Amino acid sequence: MLTWPKGLLQLLLLHTAWKMGSGQLHYSVLEESQHGTFVGRIAQDLGLEVSELVPRMFRMLSKGEKDYFEVNLQNGILFVNSRIDREELCAKNADCVLHLEVIVEKPLRFFHVEVEIKDMNDNAPIFSAREQILSIAELTTASGTRFPLERASDSDIGTNALLTYKLSPSNHFALDLGNDEDESKSVVLLLKVPLDREESPVHHLVLTATDGGESKLTGTIQLVINVLDVNDNPPVFNQSVYRVKLLENTTSGSLVITLNATDLDEGINREISYFFSNEVPLHVTKLFSINSDIGEIRVIGKLDYEDINCYELQIVAEDKGSSPLSGHCEVFVDVLDMNDNIPEVFVNSLSVPLPEDSTPGTVVAILSTSDKDSGINGQVTCVLQPSDMPFKIESTFKNYYSLIVGAPLDREQVAEYRMVVTVEDQGVSPLSSRITLVVPISDINDNVPAFTQPSYTVFVKENNPPGAHIFTISALDPDVAENALITYWIDEKLWPLSSYISVHSESGKLYALQSLDFEELKLLEFQVRAKDAGMPSLCGNVTVQVFVMDENDNAPVVSGLSEENLILLVVPVMPGHIVGKIHALDADSGYNAWLRYELVEENNASWTVGLYSGEVSTKYSLDESEGSRIQSLLVLVKDHGKPQLSTTATLSVSLVTSGQTTKMDINVQRSGKNFVPLVDSINVYLIIAICSVSSLFLLATLIYVALRCHCKAKESMVYGPGMATLVCASEVGSWSYSNRHSHILAGVSAEAGAKSDLMIFSPNIPVFANNGEFRNGTELIPDSAKEICGLQLPKFSATGIIGNEAPTLLSCQGWELKY
Repeated sequence: MLTWPKGLLQLLLLHTAWKMGSGQLHYSVLEESQHGTFVGRIAQDLGLEVSELVPRMFRMLSKGEKDYFEVNLQNGILFVNSRIDREELCAKNADCVLHLEVIVEKPLRFFHVEVEIKDMNDNAPIFSAREQILSIAELTTASGTRFPLERASDSDIGTNALLTYKLSPSNHFALDLGNDEDESKSVVLLLKVPLDREESPVHHLVLTATDGGESKLTGTIQLVINVLDVNDNPPVFNQSVYRVKLLENTTSGSLVITLNATDLDEGINREISYFFSNEVPLHVTKLFSINSDIGEIRVIGKLDYEDINCYELQIVAEDKGSSPLSGHCEVFVDVLDMNDNIPEVFVNSLSVPLPEDSTPGTVVAILSTSDKDSGINGQVTCVLQPSDMPFKIESTFKNYYSLIVGAPLDREQVAEYRMVVTVEDQGVSPLSSRITLVVPISDINDNVPAFTQPSYTVFVKENNPPGAHIFTISALDPDVAENALITYWIDEKLWPLSSYISVHSESGKLYALQSLDFEELKLLEFQVRAKDAGMPSLCGNVTVQVFVMDENDNAPVVSGLSEENLILLVVPVMPGHIVGKIHALDADSGYNAWLRYELVEENNASWTVGLYSGEVSTKYSLDESEGSRIQSLLVLVKDHGKPQLSTTATLSVSLVTSGQTTKMDINVQRSGKNFVPLVDSINVYLIIAICSVSSLFLLATLIYVALRCHCKAKESMVYGPGMATLVCASEVGSWSYSNRHSHILAGVSAEAGAKSDLMIFSPNIPVFANNGEFRNGTELIPDSAKEICGLQLPKFSATGIIGNEAPTLLSCQGWELKY
């Protein structure tokens, strides 16, 4: 819309500018107009054709502001291009104008355009804060007192910014707006009626501001009126008398009661202090305390029902105002009797250690009990735990008890008793305490020393070094100290053994005082006694059997009837003809006495000797051409011991023809120990007997060799203590050390008349009957040895006919006892 300037001068000036090629247009538009809002037909108003806007390069410039406006070059209309806020552009200025510059060329022309931005009521009145707080003292502030209030502001101008105020309804306040002609419109709050804080400590009012626009807008502020207190109310307790019950065992620091006095004032006028009245006795203030700030009464001493059962406390509550006001109350504390004392038990006398032979009824200890409570709370019972103890508690008189022996004691079963004595009162909630009694039992010499075995069997090799330790016996005594101190000695009533065996009196070690000889002594049987050092002392005994075990310490000895006899052998002689027999003896036993014969062949190719018989026979036929010669045969005799011992014998045989004088010469050479050569004449009967025995012996030997594979070839013997074991070992069978004697059965030679001997082995391990008597001629293989070997003991036998004696069956069991 085109608006011409008022006055003629403006008209003349505009007309002049137009004539000069430039002009000025004035438009107006409301703020907050939307984009595209029509402002004016700028091309028409400037006298420009719409068609020449583009050719003449029509353009519009703004002076630094945003492009709030735009020209449509198709129709020449000026329109709103972006949002316009008058308050943002011009604030509270009444005139708000935007200046635009329009330029066209060909010819160049310049135009000035003004657009006035008109105000619209788009801003509501606002207060600088959401609430305003006023403080007014109660009672002392008189009616009619004025209190200035904050005014509101409105960003609009003119009528849109003209404000009116209104106060929410109140019985105590009103608004004083001053003169209607006063444009400042000051706002004053007027007090109509004095305030009472206890009635209403805070008043909330709403002040509303309304502008003068056609569409009225409003703004509000909260008025908070705080009523200031004056000290016009004393503290008041909710009760004048309080009654509290406390147990007498109430601990120090326990809460009795929390008092609460109220004061209707506020601030310092309602702050209260609590304290005891001057009427409360001093000793009571040592039992109770009161917190001056929060009114808590607590116990600080020990209450005792038997001393005082009720306390009266006068309490004062006082505020902290400038003119303090106070209130009063009474607190009665009733003390209740309680089972608060634990019963105690004391040991007045204790007799320990207690001998184990103490009889039932013996007093061990005297106890006393105590309980500080009275009545049923002070009545005490006494109990012994555990109940299976050989002791019991008996009441002697009031609060005194005796601990006595209730059953026989045995220190070897229980050396010390640990028992608990419990005392308990009879209160509703029983209290108890306990003590532990330790009663050690002292020993008396009531146990005989006992050996670990009913008897001992010891195997000792002969030729032991003198003083060798062969075994250790041990006796046990469950007593203690000197009652268990054991000494050992040998009972020599049956055997004078002092030269053979000794026992160490403290350790029980057995020693062989001299070297033992199996050929002289095979068994030592004696009793060892053990005696403790108690008073009186007790004694135990055990039987010890010491078996002397053979070693190969004797070389074979060749023996004969005569050394001067000659063997005359008439030739010719058939092969296998027995000339004679070498008989050797060995003082050892078993394997060590089992002999074998060998012919040392040098020029003796015509002769042979029986391996185990010792029979010398021809290997080839001898004729008369060999007559008148004397042949020397060297025979080696060895035992089966380890180490192996041997001896030699030289046999001279004179070969003669028929009619020659018969002579015999025997030369003996010794190797090792002594030997005696023996030359037997040929006897037909003897030959038959020897052959029979040799055949049977050879058969038995072959069978025994077949069984030998079940045993290990091992021999090891040592002197000293150990367990017996069985070992089978031999070059020809299961012969080994079996503790055997060598027996000699002799026969007479047919030709020379000399007695010929055959060596046979028979068992001779001593066997003792139940009465301890020695039985000769019977073999003993211990059951333990059979169990260790785990095999059926093999047997072999041989039957021999010696001279005119009846045939004898000989049994041998080839097992070795080792340890």
